[in-house]
Amino acid sequence: MIATVESKLHKHGVLKYELLLLVVTMIWGPAFVAQQIGMEKGVGPMTFNGLRFALGCLSLIPIIIWRKKTIGNVGEAGKPWCRGSVAAGLFLFAAASFQQVGLQYTSSANAGFITALYIAFVPLIGLWFGQRAGKGLWAGIAVGLVGFYLLSVAGKFVISRGDLLILISAGLWACQILAIDRIAGLQFVVCAALSTLFGLLFERCTLQQVKAASGAVAYAGIMSVGVAYTLQVVCQRRCPAAPAAVIMSMEAVLAALAGYIVLDQALTGRAIVGCCLILCGVLIVQLGPMLSATLEAASLTSNPKG
Repeated sequence: MIATVESKLHKHGVLKYELLLLVVTMIWGPAFVAQQIGMEKGVGPMTFNGLRFALGCLSLIPIIIWRKKTIGNVGEAGKPWCRGSVAAGLFLFAAASFQQVGLQYTSSANAGFITALYIAFVPLIGLWFGQRAGKGLWAGIAVGLVGFYLLSVAGKFVISRGDLLILISAGLWACQILAIDRIAGLQFVVCAALSTLFGLLFERCTLQQVKAASGAVAYAGIMSVGVAYTLQVVCQRRCPAAPAAVIMSMEAVLAALAGYIVLDQALTGRAIVGCCLILCGVLIVQLGPMLSATLEAASLTSNPKG
């Protein structure tokens, strides 16, 4: 009886974090639209990212203060963490820059689905560092690349400029994830500082344009960076990997839906097939190892003598 009650409480707790992870995807999907709207108001991509991540940093200050009060200083052990945060910040700056520039030349739907390929790039890049690849990696990548071809490659095998930039950003997002596996305010500071510097050097933006884009900047900064990143870290540590992978994959679908509703960005039949294949490829990479392990365990159970 006690075990049953504990099981129900555990399931209830997991469900809570799964629902919060769904909230994260519901924030991140429309964020692609907010990023495009901000640039439509005249704010350059570097300036937008500078404002976005600076605002995200400010929104994280209460959390950082709370962590210091409850956990305390990490002392000497914090030095490697600091270096990792700086490295992650550099990758974050590069990934966010390529993505933001790419969004000037492609739709939110394309950006959302192509960005989702970072899930496949993480284990692929990890091979260079001696990490083991799960079963289904190559099959998932192959399916995802076919989807990318249908979505992004036009006649004469030409990839659109925006989609290529987004694809590069997906690889950089994977590098950022490999550089650090937990939230760190410092990586946002690095990204905000570099973005602002490049914005001041290479872009011309008026205060009036910033005011016009303030709503988009606020959403992308407070909601996408501050709220969603924090919830993601908290929830993914407490959610089973399989449902978490499926829920996080919905970000691309919500980006496409938001792009259609807000910006009237429709997809062709070929593009829809490409998006579906990219989504399938990502899920194969994520769920393949877990499915193989489940089938293997079931086989051992049914035939214990081997």
